[in-house]
Amino acid sequence: MHPIPTALMTDHYELTMLTAARSSGAASRRCVFEVFARSLPPGRRYGVVAGHGRLLDALEAFRFHDEDLRWLLQKEIVDAATASWLETWRFGGDVWGYREGEPYFPGSPVVTIEGTFADTVILETLVLSILNHDSAIASAAARMVSAARGRPLMEFGSRRTHEQAAVAAARAAWIAGFEATSNLAAGRIHGLPTAGTSAHAFTLVHDDEPAAFEAQVATLGKATTLLIDTFDERAAVEQGITAAGTELGAVRIDSGDLATVARGVRAQLDRLGATGTKIFASSDLDEYVLAELADAPIDAYGLGTRLATGSGAPTASLVYKLVAREGRNGQLVPVAKSAHEKSTVGGRKHAARHSRRGVARAERLSVRQQPRGRKLQVPYVTDGEILPQPSLAAARDHHREAMAELPPEALLLEPGDPVIPTIIEGRR
Repeated sequence: MHPIPTALMTDHYELTMLTAARSSGAASRRCVFEVFARSLPPGRRYGVVAGHGRLLDALEAFRFHDEDLRWLLQKEIVDAATASWLETWRFGGDVWGYREGEPYFPGSPVVTIEGTFADTVILETLVLSILNHDSAIASAAARMVSAARGRPLMEFGSRRTHEQAAVAAARAAWIAGFEATSNLAAGRIHGLPTAGTSAHAFTLVHDDEPAAFEAQVATLGKATTLLIDTFDERAAVEQGITAAGTELGAVRIDSGDLATVARGVRAQLDRLGATGTKIFASSDLDEYVLAELADAPIDAYGLGTRLATGSGAPTASLVYKLVAREGRNGQLVPVAKSAHEKSTVGGRKHAARHSRRGVARAERLSVRQQPRGRKLQVPYVTDGEILPQPSLAAARDHHREAMAELPPEALLLEPGDPVIPTIIEGRR
């Protein structure tokens, strides 16, 4: 099976619009599209932007190859003139956006794309599929990091999602503060720290638990993490200390009442003199369970299913809307949808976060000029040229700094409204 061509990771209607707009002459009109969320997932107080780096990589690879064009013509999705145009097409517009790791709120223009209608309309699905997924994961991960109260988190979600989504999820979670991932592809592609030791199958394939522990310690060293809940945790702790001594790095609990088991294991380790041995917990954790475990003697956590699926909000619900187009005088004029609940606000938005005494108070958007406050959008692409971008480590640092700017109530897990209001100045 051939890899899916990047340019065909799109919706049919984008190419029908392109073909018709080329016929009407509108394809060459200068346009501005904005990516934003009308609202946050129910009860969420903020979202976190992620995926821009992956989007830029995808944009660079967005090409219509000969076999793609032949298929489009065969299926009569485009006409011959449009196929010829697509053959040499390269994005020639501009892209601005929030920095990766930046919190966002309803209406925040997390990405702004300007170019001809032809240039911009065919990017809709590509932009939304990447940003909706990665921002959903980063938003969930940020809540989990807050709930963990400084305890390290490891991303375990590879087996619970699409294989490519797993790599993207690991990247987004790391930006939001996770310490490592189990996914080796994410380690190689994105340079993320990776970690992992063994599963229950490793214990079961040996004749008994002591033999499994002895083999793991002999191979990986005393600093390894032993999985202790295959049979009986108390017996496993004894056997683990026998195999590694009091220098055993950590034990992992993956089932049961984690708080109760952890307290028993901690007391037992301390009695045996293994006071430095850490306790690592996993098993269907999310931010709410982490909060419940705040007083348990657990040193680190592994999160999989709930993280990789956005902890109940698997999409950021971002939309891609035309907000301005070239008028008859050559100037950009605001455009907006006005019917029903999906109305939009016309005009290109400039965004800033207004703070007082270091605490964010409002997300200010203006359709006329840059509003007061910390400027939120940075350039990503200029005249089709992708600009040098900060490292993932810089995105992670920015996320930590931007989160520290939010009011303290942002970190509450109880359902609530967005922690700061979005104020649109000069609304059109």
